[in-house]
Amino acid sequence: MIQRKVIVWSVIMALGGFLFGFDTAVISGAEKAIQAYWGLGVKLHGLTISIAIIGTVFGALLGRIPADMLGRKKTLLIIAFIFLFSSLGTALATNWYLFMVLRFIGGLGIGASSVTAPIYISEISPAKSRGRLVILFQLNIVLGILIAFVSNYVIGLVGQNLPDSWRYMLGVMAVPSLAFLILLRFVPESPRWLMLHKSNHDEAKRVLKVINPEGYEQDFANIINSNAEDAKDEGGEDIFTRRYRFQAMLAILFAFFNQVSGINAIMYYAPRIFEMTGFSKNDSLLSTTYLGVINFIFTVLAIKFIDSTGRRKLMLIGSFGLIFTLGLVSYSFFTKNFSGYYVTGSLVCFMAFFAFSQGAVIWVFISEIFPNQVRAKGQTLGSLTHWVMAALITFSFPYFAEKMGGGGTFLFFTVMMVLQLMFVWKIMPETKGKSLEQIEHTLTMH
Repeated sequence: MIQRKVIVWSVIMALGGFLFGFDTAVISGAEKAIQAYWGLGVKLHGLTISIAIIGTVFGALLGRIPADMLGRKKTLLIIAFIFLFSSLGTALATNWYLFMVLRFIGGLGIGASSVTAPIYISEISPAKSRGRLVILFQLNIVLGILIAFVSNYVIGLVGQNLPDSWRYMLGVMAVPSLAFLILLRFVPESPRWLMLHKSNHDEAKRVLKVINPEGYEQDFANIINSNAEDAKDEGGEDIFTRRYRFQAMLAILFAFFNQVSGINAIMYYAPRIFEMTGFSKNDSLLSTTYLGVINFIFTVLAIKFIDSTGRRKLMLIGSFGLIFTLGLVSYSFFTKNFSGYYVTGSLVCFMAFFAFSQGAVIWVFISEIFPNQVRAKGQTLGSLTHWVMAALITFSFPYFAEKMGGGGTFLFFTVMMVLQLMFVWKIMPETKGKSLEQIEHTLTMH
């Protein structure tokens, strides 16, 4: 049974995922108005929409530094303030350059939260329920995406006669940002961070006792032994040593395939994709909310199965589904044999399979495969790969959609998911039900 306080701490930390998801998706409802407001061509528009993702790359790259130096909790306090500042700033900006800077800063917060929050939750979670708790981060991401889509639709309807309704779409994120900033004061620091970076064993033991009242002494001893073994390792904290290279490869490939599914292109440009099929602006925004609802429902469903069925089986199911649904979308664009409802149905099914597999598993899997000593670096490596690919795809999607059409673009995503299926089938290990220290022992022996 999971202790109630552990659930509360995990939910609070997972709010970083809510802001991550909200900020990622909210731009989809505003992107066409932003293009018109500043009169942007296709390349500058692609840069404007992807600038937050570029910031996310740097946030993911640098996020491990404060996470290790200041602690997981203090780093997330900084991230909450960044989200608050960025949301208010972008809503009020009248200068394009200032808007770009503020979106970039918001991206720093997204990237850093994708490193820090999953690490914290994995480090306070009992082995048997770690999947369910870390997936709360992903659940909050998709909840943030859903609320952003609903918010965009409502603001689009209410403010359709207002030329600057897009500002309200961006500014509303200040409310959950402030709530996150306040709630973070009620969570403790990660016990593993306290032991490894501060040698504060008394405080760490107190937190471990709350997490696992009956077995905390054994947990404490296992962490001490694991840290001692890592300290003896010749490569120290270098993640690219022979000891950690298999985990590094897993993190890079997993994050790479997450983005070449086309998920971020669909999230950022969903209304535009639906308009390509003949939908009106309001119908396109409404169809986008369907994606958010399905994303949320199937992430909730994945919570039930991730610790019982396992990470690998979810990925196998999802890979087959993604290949099929992306193939349908590609076929419909190639043959012109589609209606908006046909493409909407295919993308809704795509979202269901993605949420049940890649979306649910990525932050759980990457956060648990690295040892304590290099966990922040490992999470950084996975997050950095994820966001570099997200930036490239978000930036290039308008160009390739214009040059190759929907058929060629979605065919590329389909082929990438065939390669993902081979990766999961042949390489990906199962990690369910094992302590972080047990996973470390298994993978470093690979």
